[in-house]
This record gives sequence, structure tokens and C-alpha cells, in this order.
Amino acid sequence: MITALFPRSFHPRYELFIGELLRNPLIRKAVVLHSGDPGPCPPRCEALAVDDQDSGRMWNTLLAGVGTRYLLYLPVFGDVRPDPRGPGRLIEAAESTGAGMVYADYGEIREKAFGEHPVNDYQPGSIRDGFDFGPMILLATAAARRAIRKYGEAPPFRWAGWYDLRLKISIDHDLFHLPERLSLVAGQGDRFEICPPQFAYCDPGNRAVQKEMEEAATAHLRRIGAWLAPEFKDVPHSDYPFPVEASVVIPVRNRVRTVAEAVESALAQKTDFPFNVIVVDNHSTDDTTALLAELAARHPVLKHIVPERRDLSIGGCWNEAIHSDRCGRYAVQLDSDDLYCCTDALQRLVDLLRRGNCAMVIGSYTLVSGDLKEIPPGLIAHREWTDANGRNNALRINGLGAPRAFDTALLRRIGFPNVGYGEDYAVALRLSREYRIGRIYESIYLCRRWGGNTDASLSVEQMNRHDAYKDRLRTIEIRARRKMNGVKGWRS
Repeated sequence: MITALFPRSFHPRYELFIGELLRNPLIRKAVVLHSGDPGPCPPRCEALAVDDQDSGRMWNTLLAGVGTRYLLYLPVFGDVRPDPRGPGRLIEAAESTGAGMVYADYGEIREKAFGEHPVNDYQPGSIRDGFDFGPMILLATAAARRAIRKYGEAPPFRWAGWYDLRLKISIDHDLFHLPERLSLVAGQGDRFEICPPQFAYCDPGNRAVQKEMEEAATAHLRRIGAWLAPEFKDVPHSDYPFPVEASVVIPVRNRVRTVAEAVESALAQKTDFPFNVIVVDNHSTDDTTALLAELAARHPVLKHIVPERRDLSIGGCWNEAIHSDRCGRYAVQLDSDDLYCCTDALQRLVDLLRRGNCAMVIGSYTLVSGDLKEIPPGLIAHREWTDANGRNNALRINGLGAPRAFDTALLRRIGFPNVGYGEDYAVALRLSREYRIGRIYESIYLCRRWGGNTDASLSVEQMNRHDAYKDRLRTIEIRARRKMNGVKGWRS
């Protein structure tokens, strides 16, 4: 029933892995993907030379010739140990649900410690190319062939062929998550990490890969009716009597170590317009509140707000700031552990908001350590953004950059979700649906990475919650854009 498919590995357990796999009575044969050295191939095992295991040509060729009902794809290098019952459980789920693809949770052994690695359910908004399907994926051959017949073979991608195929399958078939641990990954291996690094999509060294991924994602959005042409509404004029032209907004809780530096970098801005700094102190329990009170006493432009409500996350603190009568015509982001790296950052952001007919402007930042030394990958400029396709590609990537500046009147209409992660991404997607987003590609901001970051040392479960939330935002946005385009239907 199954053809197993996996890349050539030089791991010491590689031959043992092949033997264990072929002993499973459900597996008819194995195909080893290689780029020059297939290694030993036992009976019922054949080699397939490929330019890349994710290439469009490889997947087109494979699907044209496979003779089994299912493909069991194991995409990672290293020590992967499928549960002997794993393939059968995947087939059972596929047969019961009619899914085009089934994947499952897995376990990890690192430094002799075992840990569970659950993965997320797939939803229409799970179109990021870094979605974690785990190390063992079952494809229904018929569903994959139907997708190719209906939507076309994979283009001649070198890296985005697999991504293109699973997007096509997902239009008419479920990609079904079976929440059971059906495999184990041990040690680091040659390519242990299943998903790309956090900033892969804005690394200049990955530009060719990312262009292919963007092309595949854009084609998918066109197929499902969620693609938006580069046509934007004008930002509506507001006659509201704002007290200042701009406000730097700093939500904070328990950042006594860093918030003074953030505030000072905001107060040091040189502008041709009046501005203030609004710090929303979310009931800090360290000395942050006392420190801010002392700073506000010395600097009248610093507005120290302590909300009445105690259920606010970062997004809720933003809502407190933008709906305050102290907020300026433009609201500009500064995190409590970050700082502007130049004194004209605020001026540049507001200038582009004024002249660019933009609802939002996003700058570029440099990653630094706790003591402000630059760390890899350094500059995060998001040059993958284009006016022509940025708001479509935004549905594929996991972030749009910083610092962020907004038209306050428009922002008040939309508001922030009261969450502590992804609130900025939610607003950016919503605004980009209708309005232009401006970009500054030079670094004007230092993003500090240290142990106190809210996203430092996250567990697998916490990372999954974050990823699932952003996927849900994408699902909402895809459906809204389909509706905007007059496309009916619920599935995609």
C-alpha cells in the first residue's frame, strides 16, 4: 500500500532505518532521494537522483510513476525512528477521513532526555512554508494526482515543489493531524530541525528560495480567490483635534532593567512636530512603576498610564494608549526592552505616513544582545516586501518588522486584539487588506534579545499556541479577502 520516500543520509543508523522500514508489511518499496551518492540499496529499495528533494521536477516525476495508494514521506535527515504501528495508524486515519494527507506528533531525544513534540492542526490559514508536519507524512497518491490534474504540475521550482504540492492538495482535501506520537527523532542529525530558522524569510542568503516560496504562495492565493491586486484605498482624513502630532507608545510590565533606556531613546527624538511618549504600565510588580513615575515627574511629555483593568495583554495596552485623549495623530511603537538607534527615527516614520498615503509604516531593526551588541542575523529589513505583492506574501511569512507606526484615527476603528503575541501581525494584515503599508529599509531600531523577552525559552506547546494563533489570523484574513473578491464558499 505504501511507497516510502526519504533522502539519503550518512547517519550511522541509516541502513538500520531502511531495514526497519522495509520490514513493515504495509511498505512495498522505498525510494532514496540523492544528489550523487545513493549509498547501498537493499531489495525493494531504489535510488532517485534529484536536484533537490523539494523540487517541482522531483514531485512531478515521482507522482507520475508511483504505483502504490500512499506515499510515506520522511523529509528530514538524521535519526528518525518510526513507530512500527505508525504507517498503519496513518493509513487508518486517511481511510476514515478521506484526507489527502495525514501527519502526526512525534517525540524527541536530545542529550538523552525525552520530550513530546506535538504539532498543530492544519487550517486554511496554515499557508506558511515553515509549517511543522513532523518527520513522517502520509500522502494519498490519488489526492495528489487529482490536485496536479486540476491545478497543474508543480512549476520548475528547485525548492518550492513540495510546498506547491501540499498547497494544491489542501484546496480540496483535508491535511489531517493525528494527535498521536508515531515517530521519534533522536540526536541532532545532519538536519534535525524540521522547520526553517525564525528569520529565514528575510535572510538575503535565502532570497532565491524565498522568491520561489512567494511565487507558490501567490499562485495558491490566486487559485482560492484570496489574492489582492496592488490597488489601495486612500487613508481617510480625520478632523479630530489631536493634542500632538505623534505619540510613541510603550506597553510595559516588569521591565525595570530596560524601560528607562527605551523611554530615553524616545525622548531623544528630534522632530519638526510636537510629540509625547505614552507608557502603559500594566500593573508592574517590580520597581517599574516607581521608575516611570520619577521619569514622568522630570519629563512632562512622558505620559504614564496605569490601566484600571487587570486583564490586559500587549494588545489591550495598545488600545488604552490609542483611545486616550493624550494620543497623537500618529501612534508609533517602541517595545519596553528595545530602543531607537537614531534620533530621527520618529521623524522618518511620520514623514512617510504623511506623504505616502499609508495607514501604517514599518521600519527595519537590528538584532542585539542584552548589552546592545549586534547578534546574527543582524539587520532585519524585510526587503521581501513589495508594493505589488507585499500584502499577499504577508500571509506566508510570520512577521512584518519593526518599528511600526500607525494612523491613529484609522487604528481606533480597527483596534488591537487583546493578546500578548501576534497583536501587531493581526493589525498589519487587517490594514494591508485595504491600505498601503510604507517601508523604511534602513535600521532605525535596536531589538534586544535577552532572557527577559516574552518569547524567550518557549516550550513546544507555547510555540504551537503562537503559531496556531497566527494561522487563525491568516484564516480570518483569507476568508475576508475571498469575500472582498466576491468568492463564495467556506472551505478555503
